[in-house]
Formats: sequence, structure tokens, C-alpha cells
Amino acid sequence: MEVTLTIPDDVAAEIQSGGGASVARRLLELAAIKAYEVGLLTTRQIHEMLAFEGREELFAFLKAHDVRDRHFTTDELAKGRTTLDSLLEKQ
Repeated sequence: MEVTLTIPDDVAAEIQSGGGASVARRLLELAAIKAYEVGLLTTRQIHEMLAFEGREELFAFLKAHDVRDRHFTTDELAKGRTTLDSLLEKQ
């Protein structure tokens, strides 16, 4: 889907300032970040939407924008801790 936005030139300049990405790319990235934060997109969908080469590029992008996964439940965190503890015991 293609979406057309009309924004003032000075606003576009502010959006693009400090980065090499085009205004369109920067807005697409910001939309992806916000949609992920509110639960509208998954990491897989962001990966596809922004056409990243690999998962490492996706996770570097999320880290660079200080985007944290807010979708973990307490049970998932406990399971992760158990797994980590198990792995550390094997060393």
C-alpha cells in the first residue's frame, strides 16, 4: 500500500535533520516503532516493512531507537530465567 502525506517543508526538514535517511524512510521507521510499541506490529512485520537484510539489522535498529519488548509476560520471564540458570550451570 502506498500512502501520501502532505507536510510543510520546515517540518520535513526537521524530520530529516541529523540523519541520512529520506523523510519518507524516517516517517516509515517512526510509524513502525510506534506501531510496535502499542502492539499493532510484530518484529517480523517490522522486519518485512522496513526490508531489513537479517534479524541482526532489525534488532540493531530497535536497540538504536531504544525500543524494548513490552510484550513479555511474567511467566515468559520466569521461563527465560530458568533456562539461563540451566545454561550457566552447565559451564
